[in-house]
Amino acid sequence: MKTDSLFYTIFQELPFVFFALLDIPESTTNQYQFTSQELKQLALRLDGLFLPVIPDSQLPFYIVEVQFQPDPYLYDRLFNELFVYIRQYRPPHPWRLVVIYPNRQTEIINNLYFVELVQLSKVTRIYIDELSPPETASLPIQLLKLIIEPETTAPDLATEIARQARLEIPDLTIRENLINLLETIIVYKLPHKSREEIAAMFSSTDLKQTRFYQEVFTEGRQEGRQEGRYEERKILIQRLVVRGISLEEIAQMLDISEGEVEAIATQAEKN
Repeated sequence: MKTDSLFYTIFQELPFVFFALLDIPESTTNQYQFTSQELKQLALRLDGLFLPVIPDSQLPFYIVEVQFQPDPYLYDRLFNELFVYIRQYRPPHPWRLVVIYPNRQTEIINNLYFVELVQLSKVTRIYIDELSPPETASLPIQLLKLIIEPETTAPDLATEIARQARLEIPDLTIRENLINLLETIIVYKLPHKSREEIAAMFSSTDLKQTRFYQEVFTEGRQEGRQEGRYEERKILIQRLVVRGISLEEIAQMLDISEGEVEAIATQAEKN
């Protein structure tokens, strides 16, 4: 699963996480809708776009880009998409551009063209590793830092986030969405862990309430199946397909061929 897809899933289901990155009050979330936008020229597409849902010309729209691999042409594309979008849609709002990196080493700036542009107040560059450490960070920031957390400590951090969510988030739907996003991140970070290892990690914690645990790892769920590991993988692929993850991304995550993923997904649909 690509990291940018993971971020966009978080922003779709928990948009207040994005505004927490910008130190904007959570109440602002209700004024925006997270979407993507097709651009007619050059087959461009804005994958992350926060648009105001109220007619307030003071509210900016946010173009969001998640970049976890060095790309010397990133800002060429981003500013091109920004200005094409403005030309085509003439949004009645000022623009903001937010780029999220795992660290500063990932960012590549062509100083000849873009050094002044990226320093504009309208452009925000966020480096996940420089955000507050988990022990002092807010819950949304902890969730994003989990994505870059080392594999050895990620389970402990996920467990702590789940515990805090139970204490700090009164809205049951939001809390469940956050817990299930923890599930997605853990599967993304630990794709080669065995069923027993992940089940042991989930047991006796709030993570045991996730759909991943209940649907895949609940004790006895695999009984009576001819090939437990195959069935486990089939269920996991089904769940990732439902989440909108591409077959290519699933293949990369599980370290199997795209053809095998497609075959399992097709068979699951027939059943």
